[in-house]
Amino acid sequence: MNTHSILSLSPSLSILTSSAHKTSSFPQSFILSQTLGFCSPKSLRTLPPNSPRLRASFKSSSSLYPIEPHLSDADDDDEEEEDEDDDDDDVAADEYDDVSGEVSDGVEQTDYENAISIAVATEELTRQEEFKWQRVEKLCNEVRVFGEDIIDVDELASIHDFRIDKFQRLAIQAFLRGSSVVVSAPTSSGKTLIAEAAAVATVARGRRILYTTPLKALSNQKFREFRETFGDSNVGLLTGDSAVNKDAQVLIMTTEILRNMLYQSVGRISSDSGLFHVDVIVLDEVHYLSDISRGTVWEEIVIYCPKEVQLICLSATVANPDELAGWIGQIHGRTELVTSSKRPVPLTWHFSMKTNLLPLLDEKGTRMNRKLSLNYVQLYGSGVKSYKDDGSRRRNSKKRGSDMSYDSFDSTSGQPPLSKNDINSLRRSQVPQVIDTLHHLKARDMLPAIWFIFSRKGCDAAVQYVEDFKLLDECETSEVELTLKRFRIKYPDAVRETAVKGLLQGVAAHHAGCLPLWKSFIEELFQRGLVKVVFATETLAAGINMPARTAVISSLSKRSDSGRIQLSSNELLQMAGRAGRRGTDERGHVVLVQAPNEGAEECCKLLFSGLEPLVSQFTASYGMVLNLLAGAKVIGRSNESDGTKAIQAGRTLEEARKLVEQSFGNYVGSNVMVAAKEELTRIEKEIEMLTLEVSDDAIDRKSRKLLSGVAYKEIADLQEELRAEKRLRTELRRRMELQRNSALKPLLKEFENGHLPFLCLQYKDSEGVQHSLPAVYLGKVDSLDGSKLKNMVSADDSFALNIVGTDSNVNDGQMIPDVEPSYYVALGSDNTWYLFTEKWIKTIYRTGFPNVALAQGDALPREIMRMLLDKEEMKWEKLTVSELGCLWRMEGSLETWSWSLNVPVLSSLSESDELLQMSEPYHDAVERYREQRNKVARLKKKITRTEGFKEYKKIIDMTKFTEEKIKRLKSRSKRLTNRIEQIEPSGWKEFVQISNVIHETRTLDINTHVIFPLGETAAAIRGENELWLAMVLRNKILLDLKPTELAAVCASLVSEGIKVRPWKNNSYIYEPSTTVINVIEFLDEHRTPLLQLQEKHGVNIPCYLDSQFSGMVEAWASGLTWREMMMDCAMDEGDLARLLRRTLDILAQIPKLPDIHPLLQHNAKTASNVMDRPPISELAG
Repeated sequence: MNTHSILSLSPSLSILTSSAHKTSSFPQSFILSQTLGFCSPKSLRTLPPNSPRLRASFKSSSSLYPIEPHLSDADDDDEEEEDEDDDDDDVAADEYDDVSGEVSDGVEQTDYENAISIAVATEELTRQEEFKWQRVEKLCNEVRVFGEDIIDVDELASIHDFRIDKFQRLAIQAFLRGSSVVVSAPTSSGKTLIAEAAAVATVARGRRILYTTPLKALSNQKFREFRETFGDSNVGLLTGDSAVNKDAQVLIMTTEILRNMLYQSVGRISSDSGLFHVDVIVLDEVHYLSDISRGTVWEEIVIYCPKEVQLICLSATVANPDELAGWIGQIHGRTELVTSSKRPVPLTWHFSMKTNLLPLLDEKGTRMNRKLSLNYVQLYGSGVKSYKDDGSRRRNSKKRGSDMSYDSFDSTSGQPPLSKNDINSLRRSQVPQVIDTLHHLKARDMLPAIWFIFSRKGCDAAVQYVEDFKLLDECETSEVELTLKRFRIKYPDAVRETAVKGLLQGVAAHHAGCLPLWKSFIEELFQRGLVKVVFATETLAAGINMPARTAVISSLSKRSDSGRIQLSSNELLQMAGRAGRRGTDERGHVVLVQAPNEGAEECCKLLFSGLEPLVSQFTASYGMVLNLLAGAKVIGRSNESDGTKAIQAGRTLEEARKLVEQSFGNYVGSNVMVAAKEELTRIEKEIEMLTLEVSDDAIDRKSRKLLSGVAYKEIADLQEELRAEKRLRTELRRRMELQRNSALKPLLKEFENGHLPFLCLQYKDSEGVQHSLPAVYLGKVDSLDGSKLKNMVSADDSFALNIVGTDSNVNDGQMIPDVEPSYYVALGSDNTWYLFTEKWIKTIYRTGFPNVALAQGDALPREIMRMLLDKEEMKWEKLTVSELGCLWRMEGSLETWSWSLNVPVLSSLSESDELLQMSEPYHDAVERYREQRNKVARLKKKITRTEGFKEYKKIIDMTKFTEEKIKRLKSRSKRLTNRIEQIEPSGWKEFVQISNVIHETRTLDINTHVIFPLGETAAAIRGENELWLAMVLRNKILLDLKPTELAAVCASLVSEGIKVRPWKNNSYIYEPSTTVINVIEFLDEHRTPLLQLQEKHGVNIPCYLDSQFSGMVEAWASGLTWREMMMDCAMDEGDLARLLRRTLDILAQIPKLPDIHPLLQHNAKTASNVMDRPPISELAG
């Protein structure tokens, strides 16, 4: 701290002391004893600047915060006013304002007050030189001298150099009252401080606290941070890889480790399970409870946790924290909820386009900035010509009223509403390059930034794209070079050589494809300000401490196993929360980027959509069932008739059911389910009743009642004729489509070996919005011999095409040749592959890519594109459906990107280049369809001229109104059904199904609760299918394997989610040895009966076994270097590291499992020791 700041502290503290003295009834001798330090019962310890402790110690009891079940930093107006006054004082002190003229409203200070002021100021000078760990140690020493009663919120706040926030104070007070606490506050708002305060109090009392995180990397980070606060000897770490000082007072661990410890403590004494002397458990990132694959772990911890242990649950902002706190309070004990919606560093939202970086919201922050409306952009922007479709203008004219959300600027611009093609074309023209947005960030001093891109290749490509854009000065570059040199000396194999050039410019990538050591290195450089932009996948948003000034979010959608899905509002806010560094930035910035299919409207819609609720993901597993039901163990024959000896009493199914039914889903269900189901039943009855009102019979009955006999007969006859003509029109339209498709086939065949023509694909999405897509045609799928796409289409029933027939009632004497649809493939201008039938082709153009090699010896463009298509993972997403074949899409790769950029926009393609010259039969079919359409129109007009039409129209209008109401009710019903599905508890049903499998496999007898050796092993394993893992590890065939071969077989059990990612010429992976292949084939035969048994009982837990990557693990266990492993390797470094760590995890478990052969345990330990070497070994701390 500089001299000015030190000197300026004295007056402000003097004011506080003086004002306190005026209202105090304490005798002067007491103040003197505090000042001079003589025999005081509680010494005047050093305080941080503006600590509230001094004020609090002289407050009357009426000024304390009220005790409430739900505490919020927005509660109680009077209290807020008082805090605002305090804030003013603190702000003045923090900004080192000279406020000495405000002392005591003109009343002079006494000698006692001066003495206190001098003492406090003197101790402040000493305090600035203290580290946090010294303050913690001092507090612990004083607790040992004066007792636990001195621990209060002000004592715990005093270890920090700043005034803690109100929600932090409320949470700490709730904890000190002995309650469990649920804290819901924005990302980066300082929730960890609450856990740290609880840890200080717990350590000072000589007890233990467990701190859990969802990620191993986050556990390692917290381990380092807590060691700095509490010292190395007081902090331990337990993860799947590390066990450091596991008896420490502060023990950091992953959630799964704690869950397994708690299995043994349910209904038993805490000391039996390693929870001896544990007073507090912290569940960090508790919003993971909604995670589909892992959320059940958080619920189980809350259910199994001994009631005498306090829980501190830290969550990002969610929609239903009250339900979470209510659930914990019901099953665990008194729980208080503390919420905060305030961010310590406010966020400003921006939107990036090709030439501008504009505010996303208006001045009030309640609506979209009007300058981002598409009409405004078109009128005042770059003047991009939009693609005009003559037909679409007429077809869409009736829908303009529903498109006004896109055209909010129409009223001032006088422009006609934009068609959907105009919108798509305009959006694509406004997509900025990475370098464009980066220029704006640098010019506006918005760096450092975390730039979220939802693909590894996208992150790496972005780094390469901007690696010539210098963001570091010479001094910073030199520091990076020095730090990199030291890292290279320590971890030579962990350096990502392809990233070095960008790193020296201040940019880096951070994703699961990088080695953990390299990611830690990037995090360190970013925290030191030596990396200005990190391109990262969303995993960086999950708790890792890397705050930045700006968060850039490149897209509102991401790729999943089921295709592209939109971000949730919680995910968006989680990433945005990384922006704004407390104590450094006055404001944080979030930049959303224009995408080809997403604009500012979609961004605002998601931003204002509100938070999503936590949803229960409670599921049963083999480990859960075995640990909850297990009683006696089979330990050898004895004189007892059943050959068993009881070690402990197993729970009955009824006792287990009571535990399982305490899930969060059941709690929410009990409150919400009844009301939701009642509402759904009412809606379904109303829909059923209204549907009867709009039926043909109902309309007919109403017509008979309202109309005269003559008028009714006239309209009824005409309506019957109209229905018949409409059926004929529908069939003629279908025949017209078939004739068109038939005419397209020979045209497409001509291009199988010639140049690659451009074409226009057209479809309507689920909301009725029409899209026109320019693309370059590759060929018919059937002609792509040997391709992955052809094999997939022929083998997967999802791509099956219907046999097309025609109505025999239409007798035009014409047969339609070759009406069967076929699949074709093309690459769109949006770098997306499209798989389509003739149905989706709007037109074909003469122009295209010439099928000529760029240089002698190069492959032809058609062959290159076929090769690029074959490299893709074949994850096709269905866009729209038709009886004439579906339209599918699949994201392209970085290698297809340059090809897609050369596909012209539709507005630049001339109509004179269109090649869709239709055959005469097609023109005849068009004419017949038009004639029939006109006939239907004339018949409708005739009906309007009938005698009773006026009354009949009232019936029809009422019917349309009712149909709209039915549509709204169905939408409401769908939302309710989705909500019910989310909260429908299924834990007990799964529990019973799994217990049946366990009983039949002789793992555990659910009647006597006797657990057999197979069950003992399965109960102790950590994994997705514990029973399958136990069956493998207890199989005698593993005893004949060498340590390297054992490692390879173990890898086959844990390789789910690991993928081959060929890149350029990197397409090689090591093959496993013959012995390993034979063992895996043998295990595969034994896996089949278990899968059949699971299917019989309705259990859907995968039994993983895949030899694809076993050779890589065998090679590493055999001693190959990392460079040799990665040479021309088709795997990302991070994927290989993850596979090796998973294999190490299961190898490390084997020696600790019960009833495993000693030889197997020895081989597992040998393999583990060999494999656990840099750059794979992760040194904790």
